Amino acid sequence: MRYMITGRNIEVTDGLKAAVYDKIGKLEKYFTPDTEVHVTFGVIKGKQKVEVTIPVKGNILRAEQISYDMYSAIDAVEEILERQLLKYRHKLINHKHASINFNKQFMDDYSQEVDEDEIIIKRTKKFAIKPMDAEEACVQMELLGHNFFVFRNASTDEVNVVYKRKGDSYGLIEPEY
Repeated sequence: MRYMITGRNIEVTDGLKAAVYDKIGKLEKYFTPDTEVHVTFGVIKGKQKVEVTIPVKGNILRAEQISYDMYSAIDAVEEILERQLLKYRHKLINHKHASINFNKQFMDDYSQEVDEDEIIIKRTKKFAIKPMDAEEACVQMELLGHNFFVFRNASTDEVNVVYKRKGDSYGLIEPEY
């Protein structure tokens, strides 16, 4: 794998690079040698942050961890990425997606047993979408106690989603054509 290691508000030391090569390098058995891995270190309000992004055909594998210790954050990110890879492999095989970024042995070793992390939809809910503005949708979301709310935007007549963000702010998702 090819590593792109950068730092934001931090100097990337040889020790941090060695930790990345050691921990994230464990994932090399899953990928082809030309797969890129983007690792970003940062310091935010005294906490250490590690972000790892691995672009693969059609998707992005991404993990982020904040900790007081950069090395424990690297360990946690590696575990998160490995779990994501196993779920993603299941999806690739079941939906016959192209898997050019992945090592052939990784794809061939997959057992056809039922994956315990398989996504099963247990409930379907239907509801009328009332036209409203984004602010009214935020109020409705708060009244329902949900983290997101689907609504029809009264000004554009498009289906939009409002959601809660960290820090008690809100986000709006609008379709782009």
